[in-house]
Amino acid sequence: MKRKIIFSIALLLVSLSSFSPANPIRIVFFGDSITQAGVSKTGYITQMLSMLANQGIADKYELIGAGIGGNKIYDLYLRHEDDLLAKKPNITVIYIGINDVWHKTSSRTGTDADKFEKFYNALIKKVQASGSQVVLCTPTVIGERYDATNENDGDLNRYSDIIRKIAKNNNCTLIDLRKAFLAYEQANNTENKESGILTTDRVHLNENGNKFLAETMWSVLKDLK
Repeated sequence: MKRKIIFSIALLLVSLSSFSPANPIRIVFFGDSITQAGVSKTGYITQMLSMLANQGIADKYELIGAGIGGNKIYDLYLRHEDDLLAKKPNITVIYIGINDVWHKTSSRTGTDADKFEKFYNALIKKVQASGSQVVLCTPTVIGERYDATNENDGDLNRYSDIIRKIAKNNNCTLIDLRKAFLAYEQANNTENKESGILTTDRVHLNENGNKFLAETMWSVLKDLK
């Protein structure tokens, strides 16, 4: 009888330990300069951590930024082993695509749509094979005008559609940032400004943009285990 009691207590302790703060859910955000800045004082990862702290659940999660400025989809593929898989994420958030589109017009070094899709699919297969859940994000904005007159709007919408299709085909959770940001601009950018609402320079986020990004991402991530 005594042995049975000890065994039962041991099982209970093991069960409780699996839900303890010593085993937080590790989320790695994999992306470009927006994610690189995400760990700054007002960055979206920092703001998300503050949100979790205010909710009393910060110890249940470990948030890690793995962003490098200028990165495109093939950069993520080339560095996924060292900069992502080595961190052993439970959940991987892939947030890429702005430079793949923007650099087509700014420096002629963007990524063609077919190559973008191939590299993205290849990256997902590697991450899923590691056992990590994969969450995909559509790109946000390159210019904040809400009337579809920003130079890169057409390609941003096209590449967002590609990501939506990839998410569906690979059973990945989708965070549709493109849709969310466009809705925000339509509701709040009453003067149709090119920047200054959510961004500092049409692309990189200001404090309000980072806050909105953190809230939008967490509205989806909170339901993942």
